Amino acid sequence: MDIIENLLLIGSMVESEIASPASKGFGFNSNFLEANVINISILATGVFYLGNNFLPSALNLRQQKIIEAIQEAEERLKQATLRLAEAEKQMAHSKVIVEQIKKETEITARKVKEAILAQGKLDIERLTNSGKSNIEKAEVQIKKQIQQHITNLAIKKVTVQLKEIMTPALQSKFIDSNISHLGGTI
Repeated sequence: MDIIENLLLIGSMVESEIASPASKGFGFNSNFLEANVINISILATGVFYLGNNFLPSALNLRQQKIIEAIQEAEERLKQATLRLAEAEKQMAHSKVIVEQIKKETEITARKVKEAILAQGKLDIERLTNSGKSNIEKAEVQIKKQIQQHITNLAIKKVTVQLKEIMTPALQSKFIDSNISHLGGTI
């Protein structure tokens, strides 16, 4: 309670000093009692006494908060380091898997290429054989047609020559000869 009374007393003195006409101007007051040195020293002592209890506790509280924040940051750093190490392990594992996939892809592509080339060769051989067979059939058919045409031409030519050579007397002699030939065997 003494502190509150002192503060009220200081407040009333300040009001009286402000209201008095002698307070006009700025200068040094040699009167020790009027200068309020005692009140200022009491006020400073009160602030020091109250601040002495408040300031260390506030500083301790602030220090504790800072220590907790540092510990929390260190814990986050540890967790982040662990997550980073795990992510690096996963990345290394992923790289191994990617390399395996690339190798398998290359092997598969090579096998598919070889299979396609082999199938292409088989298709070419089959088409070549089929083409040869078709050509041979066409040649045989053309040969038959040519032989048929030549035969027809030969028959026409012989027919024309026979018509020119064959007279009715020669025809009658030829028929008689064939009948006599047939007569002996029948």
